[in-house]
Amino acid sequence: MILITGATGHLGRAVLQTLANNTAPNNLAALVRDANKAADLQAQGISIRVGDYSDPASLERAMQGVTKVLLISGGGDDDALQQHYNVVDAARQAGVQCIAYTSRALKDPGTLTNQLMERHFQTEDYIKASGLAYILFRNILYMEALPQFTGPHVLTSGIVLPAGEGKVAFALRSEMGEAISHVLLDTSCTNKTYYLTGGEAYSFHDVAAALATLSGKPVAYTPVETADFERQLQGRGVPTVMIPRIVGFMTDIKNGQEEIISADLEQLLGRKPTPLAEGVRKIFNL
Repeated sequence: MILITGATGHLGRAVLQTLANNTAPNNLAALVRDANKAADLQAQGISIRVGDYSDPASLERAMQGVTKVLLISGGGDDDALQQHYNVVDAARQAGVQCIAYTSRALKDPGTLTNQLMERHFQTEDYIKASGLAYILFRNILYMEALPQFTGPHVLTSGIVLPAGEGKVAFALRSEMGEAISHVLLDTSCTNKTYYLTGGEAYSFHDVAAALATLSGKPVAYTPVETADFERQLQGRGVPTVMIPRIVGFMTDIKNGQEEIISADLEQLLGRKPTPLAEGVRKIFNL
C-alpha cells in the first residue's frame, strides 16, 4: 500500500490521480487532517487515514499496513522541520519499507538566501540517517506559482520583480505529480534522487513575452531593487512575515539557484514537459 500525505493539496491530488488510474484503489491511502475534505477520494475506494504532522501517534496509526510513504513537504510553519521528522519517525516505527520526499531543485543549497528552503535538505539528511530506503524528488518552482509572483494585474502593469536576469526551469505541478506517481508505482526503492524540472530555463522577460503574445497586450518585465519591491509588497498588504520569504525566492532566482535543467521529468513522463508558452496559456486562461 502507498500512503500519500498532504493528499488534499494540489500536488497530493495530482499524484493520487495518476496512481488511481494505474493501480487498484485498495493499494492507496491518503493522509488528511480533515476527512470531510477527502470525501471524493474515499468515494474512489482510497483508504482515508486521519493524521497530523504534529501528532506522532496519529501518524503511526495512519501508517499501519503501509509499505511506501510519500511525504509531501509542509508549509512555512515554525515547526515544519520537526513535523517532517515526525513523519519519518512514524514511518520507521510502523515498519514502512520506503519513504519518498518532495524536496527542492536548487543549484547550491549552501548559498541560499531563502533560509526556509534549508528545511528541505535537513529533511533529506534526516531521511538518509533513518535507515529507511528512500526516494527524493527535487522539484523546481511550479509554473502554477507564476501568478503569485506576477500579481493579479500583470496584463496592465507588467511584471515588476527583483529577480534580475535570473532564470527558472519552470514545470507544471500536475506533470510533476504524474512523474512522481510513476516512480512510486515501481516496486524498487533504490535511494535515488530525481530532479523534476522543465526542459528549458526561462527569465521573467520570457514570461512577459509569452503573456504579451498570448494576450495581445504590451506586457514587459522590469527588474527592480529589493528595497523598492519590499515597499510594493507592503503597499499591497502582504503580511510582514511573508515579505522576506518572497524576496528570498526572488533573490535566489536572481542568483541562478532555479536554473537547473534535468531530463528526469521528460523520461518519467515519456514526453517533453509542457513548455512555458503553453503553460502560461493554461494558467492565465489566455
